[in-house]
Amino acid sequence: MFLHLHSGFRYLALLAGLAVIGYATWALATGRPHDKNIYALGGLFRAMMDITSILGVALLFSGRFPAGLSGHITLMLLATAISHVVPRVMRKRPPEERTYPPYIVATLIALVLVALGTLAAGHPIVG
Repeated sequence: MFLHLHSGFRYLALLAGLAVIGYATWALATGRPHDKNIYALGGLFRAMMDITSILGVALLFSGRFPAGLSGHITLMLLATAISHVVPRVMRKRPPEERTYPPYIVATLIALVLVALGTLAAGHPIVG
């Protein structure tokens, strides 16, 4: 059961990450000022990453831990940590210094790590 939940939330995390990248790119291209929508999307992405990580830890404790998943675990935990960095930094910056490119870059890095971690577990990225 945890494996299916873990995989399902991975897809939700990927979709949320793509939403962050899409919105931030659109806002940057149209010159929109930094707004609450990016916080909401970033929060959704972080939440999906956190839930996926928690479900992964639950899988570990359930005894379903095949050998060779250390690369998967490391990459996924790193991706989850990266998903937390930019929103935290942006909240501490003055409003006039808040920009969209850090969201794009950090989310891209996190999604690449998720893809690599998924491949490291021996699963296709999508499918």
